[in-house]
Amino acid sequence: QLQASGGGLVQAGGSLRLSCAASGRTFSRYVMGWFRQGPGKEREFVATINWRGSSTYYQDSVKGRFTISRDNAKNTVYLQMNSLKSEDTAVYYCSADSRRTFPSTADYHYDYWGQGTQVTVSS
Repeated sequence: QLQASGGGLVQAGGSLRLSCAASGRTFSRYVMGWFRQGPGKEREFVATINWRGSSTYYQDSVKGRFTISRDNAKNTVYLQMNSLKSEDTAVYYCSADSRRTFPSTADYHYDYWGQGTQVTVSS
């Protein structure tokens, strides 16, 4: 089970940090990802991190602004979002891939999904 939190309303240029807490003992074996779905848009890949936390991969539009990280001792993955833009407005979902496909930008590779947290960036 995945529980995402940390969303909210922020002005353009601001920052937010999303967290995703996972239950269970096998968190450290999963590749973790963040996706988002903006208003009237399809869900899209944002970032992914391998099971050790040693490798990351990002969508081009968030490179240099977003950072994905994980703490396996806390069963938590994070998404630090800086320099936010209005186009980052979306519901953000964390996800887990038990088959450890890395890097994967395809949502069908991910087995488990959190409930989503809303991020709204005002211009």
